[in-house]
This record gives sequence, structure tokens and C-alpha cells, in this order.
Amino acid sequence: MQLVNGLHFDNIRGDIYGGLTAAVVALPLAMAMGVASGVGPIAGMYGAIFVGFFAALLGGTPAQVSGPTGPMTVVMAAIFVQYTSMFPDDPMQGAALAFTVVVLGGLFQIAMGLLKIGKFIELVPHPVVSGFMSGIGVIIILLQLGPLLGQAAVSKPLAAAQAVPEFFHNLDQTSLLLGLVALVIVYGIPKFLPVINRMVPSPLIALVAGTAAYVFFVTPGTTPIIGDIPTGFPEFHFPAVDPTLILEMIASGLTLAGLGAIDSLLTSLVADNVTHTQHKSDRELIGQGIGNTIAGLFGGLPGAGATMRTVVNVNAGGRTPISGALHAVILLAIVLGAGSLASDIPKAVLAGILIKVGTDIIDWDYLRRIKAAPPAGIIIMATVLVVTVVVDLLLAVGIGMVMASFLFMHRMTQLQLAGIRTHTNADDANHLSVQEADILDASEGRIMMFHLSGPMSFSSAKAMVRRHASTAGYEIMILDMTEVPMIDFSATRALEDIVVDTIRSGRRLFLVGARKEVCDILMKQGITSHFKPGKMYKRRMDALLHAQTILAEER
Repeated sequence: MQLVNGLHFDNIRGDIYGGLTAAVVALPLAMAMGVASGVGPIAGMYGAIFVGFFAALLGGTPAQVSGPTGPMTVVMAAIFVQYTSMFPDDPMQGAALAFTVVVLGGLFQIAMGLLKIGKFIELVPHPVVSGFMSGIGVIIILLQLGPLLGQAAVSKPLAAAQAVPEFFHNLDQTSLLLGLVALVIVYGIPKFLPVINRMVPSPLIALVAGTAAYVFFVTPGTTPIIGDIPTGFPEFHFPAVDPTLILEMIASGLTLAGLGAIDSLLTSLVADNVTHTQHKSDRELIGQGIGNTIAGLFGGLPGAGATMRTVVNVNAGGRTPISGALHAVILLAIVLGAGSLASDIPKAVLAGILIKVGTDIIDWDYLRRIKAAPPAGIIIMATVLVVTVVVDLLLAVGIGMVMASFLFMHRMTQLQLAGIRTHTNADDANHLSVQEADILDASEGRIMMFHLSGPMSFSSAKAMVRRHASTAGYEIMILDMTEVPMIDFSATRALEDIVVDTIRSGRRLFLVGARKEVCDILMKQGITSHFKPGKMYKRRMDALLHAQTILAEER
């Protein structure tokens, strides 16, 4: 197995340019994510450095660029508030626990990769993903309204929405003006000046323009800014564990791991579409897990595959892990030597950049198609969106998956019910050959064909029994399982009830066409023991001929 997935040096020029471009895009976003999390801009930079470097070299998506993302930042903000509020007299202890949760999340992701759970993430239905991502976008926008208006950030989205009137009452006009400058740039340049946006990403232009406006035209101290940023290589922090909070920490770690897995693998699918390649999902989870584990040990935000940075990297020529790793190295160089230059960045400017991130995360494509979307999908999407914003992110995904699973089971049940048919004549038995149909018609209702097709599961078990009970007057039942590829335990129990009921009523019974996999299950459950020798056939025609002979002898 290749040590670094997808590594080669045939595209070194494109990878260098892709890494440089991705770093330029990541710089303002990483700092903005750090501020939004409540931990500080340097934590966002550290997260981009460690997750970006190790996920690139050890992950399974060669062109992917990783770092703090909107969804991961929202969850980390909640985790940071949760644990620091538990220790009001010692916030450093709470912060240490929060970063230990990041380490746990990384370890859980590694375990998910080793257990090969990655492929199951792809089973999350689109309405669930759409509602979840749109909910995350709404949360980011709500949380940035305070900083945009010059007020302190509120940690919960509903509280932020409720505080909007107060924000406007205490409006800081300078912050709002700087934020509007950032908003005009991040929305306007990509739309009206795409050539400039390709050369210099609009978030970086907004960051520089907003900061320059503050430095040259605003009196220092009159509007909130980032302030002093530590420089130098991050310090290693040993994980901290509070035995009384271990269950809460595990739950928080699982939340980060699950969200990071979904976030990263969705971005991996985007990267596949753009580069026409195939990622390795389990390896990607391991790489992301290693990156998050190390990020937590050095005080960095958790991260995941970042869609915008990945697309920017690919469009600039990046194709191998070199570009993702280079982007992290460039950010490290900035942290080591230029951290003090970012101290004058207004928080309102970062808020404007993040609001653009929030609107980009919202699934506008699904919303535009909502009139043509299935009603069930719309309900699932809306439910997940509301629960994401109002209650909890992971709970929202769980509820969405349960709803989607019940919907899927309902549809499968309908298909299975359509595959359960009883025939005493050939009028509605299109699957029979002409000779088979003639024998069935000639029996004048004395032969009943109990035909099953498609997979038989618990959802159709009761219907199977009811369908059998609704047919009367026959003397011989042919249980036709020629078209059954699989059967589960509940369906076998229902089938046994049918078999036993048929035998007790004094009727004869034949089994036809059971495939090896199905026959093995029937044997293990003791169902085949109810069939007398010579009453199990591979071919339907042979069973019908035998039944015809029996009826002829009894006349």
C-alpha cells in the first residue's frame, strides 16, 4: 500500500500553485473560524496547520485541503462554552477539557476508519445532508450578527436571533461600516470581477481592505479588533480528563468525529467529481483523525475536508497531497513570523467573511428545486434544518436518518407487497410459461401458486401471512421462491407459520426454486423439514407436473 495516497511528482508545478492559492484562501477563514469558536484566531490557524498537513499526507483524497470548517467550528464553539462554563474560576481547565475532546474526536475518527465505517457515511440521504448543511449555514449567520454590529458574539443561535433588537439598539456604526465593506467585497468580486477573484480570493481582499480601512481611518479602540495574537510554534498540551465528566466528553468527542466524518467525506465526493478520481473513504477518516488528534494536542481547532479550499486548490492545479501539505506549511510560516500583523483585523470584517461562508453552506440548489422535490424529502430536510438550529447538530442528523429509514422501509414494504401474489388461475400470472399456465388453469383452483419475488424482510412478514390466509379452496400449494434473492429471520418465521398452517389444514405442499442462500436460511430455521421427500424442486414446471399427477390420481 502506498504510504502517501496519490503522491507523485509529475504535477509539482500545479501542486505548488494550488497549495499557495489554498493558503491564501485559508488564512482569513482560519482566523475567522478561530474567532467564531471563542478560542481565538490562533487556534483556527493551528487547526488549519495540523489538520491540513496530516490529513493531506495520511488521508485518502489526494487533492483535498483540510482545516477548520463552518460545521466543525459551530460544534467546537458549543463544546468550548460548555466546558469553560463548568469552571468559571478556572477557565484554563475548561479549555484543556475542550481540547481533550478534540483529541478524542480524532481518535474516534481513526477508529471509524479502521473499522471501515467510511462507506456508510455515503448512505446519508441528500435531504438529511441538505437540511444539516443549511442549518449550519443559518447558525453561522446568526452567530455573526453580533460582531457585525460591533457587539460581543452570542454562543447560541436562538439567543443570537433574540438579541438582534438589542444589537441594533447598541449599534456600533463603525463596525457595521467595516462589516459592510467586507460583505460587498466577498459577494461582489466573485460575481462582477471573477478574473480578480481567480487571482486573489475575495476573502483575502476583504481582510486586507477592511483592516486597512480600520488602520487609516478609524480611531484605535473605538471598534472591536482581534488584538494580540501569539506567535511561535504552538505548545504541546497533555490531555486533561475529569472523571466526573468522562461520559460528556465521550459524547462530545463522538459528535465531533461523526460531524467531521460527514463533512470530510462529502468534500471528498466533491473532489472526486472535480478531479475524476475515487477517494478512499476509510483512509480519509484515518488521516482526518490523526490530524484532529494532533491539532487537539497543540490547541488547534478541529477540522475536516474544506470544500471551498479544495475546489480552489484543484482549480489552481493541485492534484496530489503535496498541495494540501504545502498550504499548511505556508500557514505555519505566517504564524511563526507574521502573527502580529493580524492584531488590527476588525472582528466585524471577519464576521462579514463568515456570513459569506454561512450563505455558501446553505443548500440553495435544493431550495431552488423544492417545488419539484418529493414532499417526504422536503419534510425531512426541514426537520433536520430546524433541529440543527434549535436543538443539536448530531441529534438532527439522527432524527433525519430515522425519518429517512422509515420512509425507505415503507417504500421497500410496498415493493415487497407487490411481490407477494397468490394464483389459482393463470389470468394474472404473467411470470408463468404457457405450459405452466395451462396446468394451473386445468386444476380449476385446486392448485394454488404462492409466488414471492424480491427480497423478503420483516416489513412484509405480516402481509405475507395475511395474503396466504385470504386464499381458500385449494388442495395443493406450491411455494414459489424462484425470484427471492434473500430472506431475513422475521420473514422465515412468517413463512413457517404459512407452511405449518397449510399442513395442519390437510393440504399438500411443494417448495420451488429456493436459491442456495435462501435454502440455507430455511434449513437453519427448520422450515425445510416440513416438506416431505420429493416435495422440493428447482424447477416450477416439475412441481406443477407432480401436483397435476396427484390430482389426476385422486379423481
